[in-house]
Amino acid sequence: MTIKYAHKPNTVEEAIELLNQYKEKGKIIAGGTDLVIEIKNHKANFEALIDVSSTKEMSFIKAEGDKIEIGAATTFTEIAESKLLSNRLAGLKEAAHSVGSPQIRNKGTIGGNICNGSPAADTVPPLLALDAIAVIRSKDGEREVLVEELFLDKGKVALRDDELLISVKFDNPTESQVLAFSKLGLRKALAISRICTSVLVEFDIDNSCRKIRVANGSLGRFGMREREVEEFFKGKKLTEEVIEEGVKLMQQKVAERLAGRSTVEFKSTAIKGVLRNALKNAINLNN
Repeated sequence: MTIKYAHKPNTVEEAIELLNQYKEKGKIIAGGTDLVIEIKNHKANFEALIDVSSTKEMSFIKAEGDKIEIGAATTFTEIAESKLLSNRLAGLKEAAHSVGSPQIRNKGTIGGNICNGSPAADTVPPLLALDAIAVIRSKDGEREVLVEELFLDKGKVALRDDELLISVKFDNPTESQVLAFSKLGLRKALAISRICTSVLVEFDIDNSCRKIRVANGSLGRFGMREREVEEFFKGKKLTEEVIEEGVKLMQQKVAERLAGRSTVEFKSTAIKGVLRNALKNAINLNN
């Protein structure tokens, strides 16, 4: 299909009108760091581009009460450099900073990272660990859904053709909570994740793990929570021995999930170091 039309709406309502008009023949573009490659490789299956990069309603980071909300067109650079996001959200800022080159971070957006449905999306594990909610709008109104529930398969997300991801929102970590991140890429720079892990840990008064959420990328068809591993750590102090037991459990789960794939040996071994680093980063952030 040839791209025939290009639109640059100034408001969310204009963007939604265009999506409603074109349906499956329309495509949202913000940073375009992935979509432009798709177009250059002649894989475009739509005829209209709807560019929301200048839609100010979708480019923001704000705190209201105990909630943080980030517009879908907010760039990785804006997230990484935000003064509003505290050190207890270091994992999200680090994930944003780890994306590609400075040029890509300046253009790429958190909304695009979600909507592409890539298993290797760096900001998805932190959002999953934060139990983030996606705010989605269409002509029919607005709905909210857990970011976790958007992912259907590799490259497939639960958004209708006429729906637009407006923002993501989550609880601002309390004084006893920290969000940490760790990533293993192919190279030191411009690395697409081989594995990335984020953990949200809530520490008790005795520094034991009152609550924990663990999320991984590149270890399945999409980013996902690791609930069995979370249950293992809950209520325990994160000592070297406990961490070692936990990462062995994670290794076992990855080996089961990827059984039969060529990457199983590498990833089931590598996740031990990545998860261990994420947990130790959380401990350091809490000290």
